[in-house]
Parts: sequence; structure tokens; C-alpha cells
Amino acid sequence: MRGTAVPATMTGALGSSGPADFFSELYISFWIPTAVLTAALVIKLPSIVKLWRDSLLRAVGGLLLLACCVFVFAVPSVIAWTNQVVGVPNVAAPWVYSLITAFCACCLLLIAAWRDGPADRSRATRRLMRWVVAVYAGVIVVLWVLFALADVPRERLRDLDTYYATTPFMREEILLYLVAHSVACLITYRLIRNWVRAESLDVWLRGGLRALGLGCALNLVFDAAKLTAVVARWTGHDLDWLSTDVAPPVVAVGAICIAVGFILPHGGQYLQDRWRVRTSHLRLRPLYLLTRAVDDSRVPFTLRATPELRLTRRETFIRDALLRLARHLDEDLRRRAYDAALDLGHDPGRAKALAAAVAVQDAVATRRRSPDGATTATLTSGPLVFPKAGPGAGSGTASGSGEPAGASGRTAFPELTVSSDPTDLLQDIDALSRVLREPAEIEAVRALAATSRAESGVPARE
Repeated sequence: MRGTAVPATMTGALGSSGPADFFSELYISFWIPTAVLTAALVIKLPSIVKLWRDSLLRAVGGLLLLACCVFVFAVPSVIAWTNQVVGVPNVAAPWVYSLITAFCACCLLLIAAWRDGPADRSRATRRLMRWVVAVYAGVIVVLWVLFALADVPRERLRDLDTYYATTPFMREEILLYLVAHSVACLITYRLIRNWVRAESLDVWLRGGLRALGLGCALNLVFDAAKLTAVVARWTGHDLDWLSTDVAPPVVAVGAICIAVGFILPHGGQYLQDRWRVRTSHLRLRPLYLLTRAVDDSRVPFTLRATPELRLTRRETFIRDALLRLARHLDEDLRRRAYDAALDLGHDPGRAKALAAAVAVQDAVATRRRSPDGATTATLTSGPLVFPKAGPGAGSGTASGSGEPAGASGRTAFPELTVSSDPTDLLQDIDALSRVLREPAEIEAVRALAATSRAESGVPARE
């Protein structure tokens, strides 16, 4: 049954007579998914090494590794090399079929374990996983037994499935691996489809599951193309192009979708966290530049500092600077700026931030004029609640009528509470930094607040 290994031939393969054939020989439909799957494995590898005891991460690593092996060993040139090294014609066929079958088993095991989690794995789930291992291990054994019984002396690099579709024992082997692959993809697809409907999933996990589902669906298309071509051979027809030209690119796209499905939950969340940190760091820049003027200091630059560390250092620097400015803060100015911002039509949250910006800019200027000067603002040990201006108010008016400008439009707005404890100011540094990007609005609030001070007869600060 077995003879001397037949030298690698390109029977059934594309020729090499032109540029198109040259690029065909690169087997792009095999190497592109291999590259994407390898990238997914590299991205996951640090987590797998760090959390090696996590069975789910180990399963993900094993699945991606098997998927890479499938595409590497399915390349026609690698098939020829495998046959030559082993010395048996077409021995690469049961090897690739075994890798595909093991990949299918890993998919089922991973989905079953992923849904329940290691801590919540029920007895039924463990029983199911044992059945999956036993059944697919048995399939792999049968694949090798059937190959040993089959007579396949002529090496085929691209069309073995259809060329030996009517050969005894090899026919059963081809059908067995396709059925095992189809069953695994169908079950995995149904599990993913049911899982993706859960409401508790975040956007990245849901997107990853959808990509995995699409990958499984494309694998089913691959199986359908292969089975159709094989059945056509049984009935005396020739649809080999479905197996050699349609199935490989379809399964390649499916493998890319599967790789994306594993990358997206981890990579998407990682990129989102990095974007959030960098955006927060950038948003604090205006306030950071302002507080640097307090004593001409700055955050020390460290080349190897992580984005999280840089954000923490910037926040700490700003809060420390605001604490040093606390004794220079004019809370009366802050209250009047808040009322002025409301009169200009700003909502309470933005009005509070604009008032804080006016007060902090004033405090920075005061400290630079007299860094060692005494406290000029009057502070109390408890909170001061300034009532909203209204009819009959004795101050804060914009005209001699006794009613402040815009008072009727803000009677439902909350009062601004200030105290000697600048905690509220320290908690709102993000909003404060944002409004510092709008100097025109700050100046409008400052001007209206100054008008209110002048009309109320309160002397300006030196």
C-alpha cells in the first residue's frame, strides 16, 4: 500500500508562467490569516503567561496556536515538505485533518468554559467537556486508522479531497473530518448566537462574539463548498473549483474573523482605557499650565512613565497647587462670578466651573504679586450659603431697580455654597480645566461680576 515517497509535485497546483501565477504561489489566502492569528496570539501571550493558572486563557492560547498550525501546514509547499520529511505520500492529509479536528474541539471547550466561567462550572458543563474531548480524540484516532487502510500513492497538494473522494477508506476519512468540523462550527455558532443576546455584555465583548459568530458561519460555508465538491465526484460531476478556489479564501476570511473575535474584547478595552487616560491628561493641560504659574514649577518628565502615572502626577500637581492657592481665593468673587454666569445663560454646572476659573485666575495673579502676603479673602470655619438674588435684594443688582439682571431666569437654580475647605474645587479640576479653553466666556463672566461688585459698593481687591 505504501511505496517510496513520491517527490513533491505541483500536480493540481497553479503553474508559474506569469505574475499572477507568481503571486498565487505565495498562497496569500493561507499566510494572511496565519499572520492575523499570530498577532492575536502575541497580543494574548503576556496575559496567558502572567495568568497561566487561568484555564480559559490557556484554552484561548491553545486555540489560536492550533489555528495557526492549521493554516501553516495546509500550505501546498508545506504539505509537500511534510510528505517528503515523513517519507509517506499524502501523510500531511491526516495531520492537517487532525489539527482541524483538535481546533474544533478547542472551540467547543472554550465556548462551554467561557460562558460559565471556571468558578461557576457546573457538573453538566464538566460532563459535556469530557464528552467533547473523548469524541474528538476518537475522531482523530479514526482519521489515522482510515488513512492507514487507504491506498493514496499519488501526492496531491491542493485537490486531495476531490481527487480521492471515491477512494475506499479515504472517502470515509474526508467525510468524517468535514462532518466533525461542521458539527463543531454549528454548535459553536448557536452557542455564540444565544450568548450575544445577553444584556450584560459590554460593547467590546459583544463585538468579539459577533466576529466569532461570523467566523463560524464562514467555516460552515467552507464545509458546504467542500462537501458539495466531494458529493459531485460521487455522482460523476466535476465541481472541484468549489474545493480548490472557493473554500480556501472563505475559510481564510473566517479565520481572520475568529482572530478579531479574540482580539477585540481585550484589545478594544485596552485601547479604550488608553484613550481615556490620554484624553484626561490632555484635558487637564490648560489648568496644569495655569497652576504652573503659581511658583514656576512643573511635573518632572520621565521617559518610561506609563500614561496612567503621568495622569496621576498631573492631577496631584494641580491639586497641590490649588491647595497652595487656597488662602488667596476670593470666595465672594467666586460667588458673584457664579451668579454672573447664570445671568449669561449658563447651566449651574458650567456656571460653577466658570466661577472657579475666574477665582483661580485671580488667586494666581494675587499670589504672583505677593507670594508671601497675608490672606485677603474672608473665610469661615463653616460653609457660607449665599442666597439667590431676588426682588428686594440689597446687592448684586445690575440696575437701580433692585432686581438683578437675569434673576427671574435663574430663580430655580441652586445656590453656590463655598467654605474654607477647597474640597469641591479639587474635585472639579476636569470641568475647571475644560472651561479654561474658553477665555472669552471667562472674561464675559469676570466683566459682569466686576460690574456687580461696583454696583454693590464692594471695594476691589488690591
